[in-house]
Order: sequence, then structure tokens, then C-alpha cells
Amino acid sequence: MSSSDTEPPPPAINYILSFLLVGLAWGLTTPFIRRAAKDHQPPPHPLLATPAVANSPIKLRIYTAVFAVIDLLRNPRYAVPLLLNLTGSVWFFLLIGKAELSLTVPIVNTCAFLFTVIGEWWVEKKVISRDTMIGMVLSVGGIALCVHSKQ
Repeated sequence: MSSSDTEPPPPAINYILSFLLVGLAWGLTTPFIRRAAKDHQPPPHPLLATPAVANSPIKLRIYTAVFAVIDLLRNPRYAVPLLLNLTGSVWFFLLIGKAELSLTVPIVNTCAFLFTVIGEWWVEKKVISRDTMIGMVLSVGGIALCVHSKQ
């Protein structure tokens, strides 16, 4: 008899909170990451103007990409939401080891969708359209059907 046979399953509230936390970490951070990336004004990098880099299209693209990543990661407006988002990915992989995969993926992705819409409303003052609202309701309804059919 293995130790997993003797352990009682965690209460359902643990799974519900886990689904919500992952969806929150993925969805609510996305508008903040997008806004920080969109508003980002990289500083000049003298290395990009040197003849060795400027005359080589491949080197120029590589160095430009590396500097862009470094500049964004040094920006707390981008790095903090990104860190929270990546933390949500770690939570997700821990969660799929315990919860049923066929429920976990749609529930978490639906939560992420809902929190992304809410985040866009909050961060960008974006109006939630009637079609988006209908999509949100249908998504939640679909998840409810999936959960009910698994019981």
C-alpha cells in the first residue's frame, strides 16, 4: 500500500483557490506586462553604433534583442508582473500533478481569460463589450458543465 492510498484528498476549496490563484497570476498580470512593454523607451546603447555591430545585420539583431530583454527585465513595471506570471506557471505545474488534467487546464485558462479582461478594464480603462461579456458567461457556463459531468 503506497502513502498516496492512505492520504485523504485535499478539500475542494484548496483546488478552487489554486485554480483562481493561477488564473489571477496569468490573467491579471498580462495587461501590466503589455503596458510596460508598450511604454518602454530603451536607453541608447553605444555598442550598437560601433562599426563591428552596425555593419553586421546578424550581430545588430542579436545585440538589439539582448539589450531589449535586459532593459525590460531591469524595469520593475515589467519585471514584477512577469515574475508573478511565471510564478503562476510554477503553481500550475504543481497543480496538474495533483488535480485532474481535463478539468485543470480549461478551468485555469478560463480564469486567466476572465482576469485578463478585468485587468484590461482596470489598467487600460478598456470597456468590456457585450460580446466579451457573453463570452465570459459562456466560458464559466462551460466550465460548470465540465465540473458537473465529472462528478
